[in-house]
Amino acid sequence: MPTIAVLGTFDTKGPEHAFLAEQIRHQGFTTLLIDVATLEHTGLSADIGTAEIAAQSGVADWKSVLAKKDRGASVALMAAGAARVLADLVSSGRIQGVISMGGGGGTAIGSAAMRGLPLGFPKVMVTTLASGHTAPYIGTSDLVLFPAVVDVAGLNRISRLTFENAAGAICGMVRAAEARRGTPPAGKPIVVASMFGNTTICINEAKRLIEAAGYEVLVYHATGTGGRNMEALISSGLVSGVLDLTTTEWADELVGGILTAGPTRLDAAARAGIPTLIAPGCLDMVNFGEPQTVPARFSGRRFYQHNPQVTLMRTDAKESAELGRILAEKANTYRGPVRIFFPKKGLSVIGEAGQPFHDVEADAALLAGIRRHLRSDIPLLEQDTTINDLAFARICAESLLHMLEAARQR
Repeated sequence: MPTIAVLGTFDTKGPEHAFLAEQIRHQGFTTLLIDVATLEHTGLSADIGTAEIAAQSGVADWKSVLAKKDRGASVALMAAGAARVLADLVSSGRIQGVISMGGGGGTAIGSAAMRGLPLGFPKVMVTTLASGHTAPYIGTSDLVLFPAVVDVAGLNRISRLTFENAAGAICGMVRAAEARRGTPPAGKPIVVASMFGNTTICINEAKRLIEAAGYEVLVYHATGTGGRNMEALISSGLVSGVLDLTTTEWADELVGGILTAGPTRLDAAARAGIPTLIAPGCLDMVNFGEPQTVPARFSGRRFYQHNPQVTLMRTDAKESAELGRILAEKANTYRGPVRIFFPKKGLSVIGEAGQPFHDVEADAALLAGIRRHLRSDIPLLEQDTTINDLAFARICAESLLHMLEAARQR
């Protein structure tokens, strides 16, 4: 019988988690109770208690941390310990799903513990924070946030409905996961690709060609979240190749735009060692919101109003040279096959000749930065096209397919 972990702060929310566990058992599942309370209590007993969780936090003097009763430090301690305990329970096959409930502290602990679990593993967080800014809790995981509606503070006619439905949700997810257990993943080998509105023509054509060769292409919108999600999927081991033609998020990371994917963008493929093709798509632009949101320090720069909510700023020659260095140094860390393609006539729709962001000097500085810092054994293939020229899309697709075939035969 599948086992579902019920994780929570049993010092303050013991009766609520006991009710939740009972509902899960009513549906035929076994439960494993995990207490991540930061205070001593005599309430709901657990299968895995606070001391065991804290001892797995990596903090040698965890007892003194809890003794100080500093809420922030204690929450961080329990979050770290719970993440390790859950990972061990999943890898050993002791649990087939996990659910937790909480307010601010409980959600911080529960979501941190679940974020690192594998894609597809059933995980639900019943939280009072589900309708707010949820990115810090979900990260790039497939954690399901379930709105608590009322606070997780007692059993009443509203909370009982919510908890019963949440139990049904995790039980249904576990049933679905169990039904596919032992079945080989359906579908074709996966290639991931990065895209922006300004590189859509290129990616659509490359996607068509790669899919015709027998691959499934998953396209990620390079909006910060998209890049982080793509990196997470690459790290999962499910991806065979990477068509990273839209590396624009690095422009936002360097210059201070709003669509950064963080400093680890481009790192996952390096660790995975899988065939990767990189291009500087849309590195000619930095993203901001409405015009009034652009920082005053950029006064006098070249802007383009992409839509009422998005203001684009052209990267200058100095920024472009630095982006070239970053792109090259990221590629230098790759242990698998990697190539960089450079479209010399434009990095985006609005970067082509006659368009608002056409800047020969800045593009040349970007190319020079790549050349100067790139490892000598990594191919840098300069193409006398724009990035959205179908010829560029085709040569990129063909090159990646060649690398994928070579990797398959090794």
